[in-house]
Amino acid sequence: MTYVTAGIYGNWEKYSRLLQRIDLKETDILYVIGDVVDYGEQGMEVLTDMSMRANVYPVAGAHDLRALRMLTGFDKMLKEGSSPTPEFAAEMMAWANDGGKVTLDGFRALDADMREGVLDYLSEFALFEEVEAKGRDYVLVHAGIADFDPDMALDDYEPEDFFTPAPYGAVFFDDRTLIVGHTPTESGKIEREDGIIRLDCGVREGGSLGCLCLETGEEFYA
Repeated sequence: MTYVTAGIYGNWEKYSRLLQRIDLKETDILYVIGDVVDYGEQGMEVLTDMSMRANVYPVAGAHDLRALRMLTGFDKMLKEGSSPTPEFAAEMMAWANDGGKVTLDGFRALDADMREGVLDYLSEFALFEEVEAKGRDYVLVHAGIADFDPDMALDDYEPEDFFTPAPYGAVFFDDRTLIVGHTPTESGKIEREDGIIRLDCGVREGGSLGCLCLETGEEFYA
């Protein structure tokens, strides 16, 4: 089976409970469409678990890319024994105040080899995935596709285009369904529109971690 989830936000309890709910097998595939880290205290544990599963495919979220940039700079300072520039220090403070402090604390607790492994894994996150399941085609992105053009290949978009939220009522593909996270749904459940499925059920705000099985349409919550 093919599963898709979004917005884990470092919540190990809900992530591990979801894996149990869907009974993820080695023959299954799980796509995680962004915001794996920040706000929750166990982002490093979630990342480590995901990285050890060959059948889990991450798509970069805004918080994931920001964490990669901040943690890469922090790791470089650790190795060189250098101090941050004023600009980097200001950006680090802004990130820490926007949920990044727990991610930084978790990263600092790792040894050098594990820190390198986390950075390597985050750098491999895709910007989108194209998926086929039971004769249906899907495009998986973190938030939406800015300035969408049906004649434009996904590879031709700029990375930041995939981090622009898809407005309610927006129209994208005629022949494929767009699956997004990033913005918590109003209902706190998975929401389906014509051509769009929204998966972020508000873990950051204390809501559920939602997951959809593409073959059956079954919804799972943790």
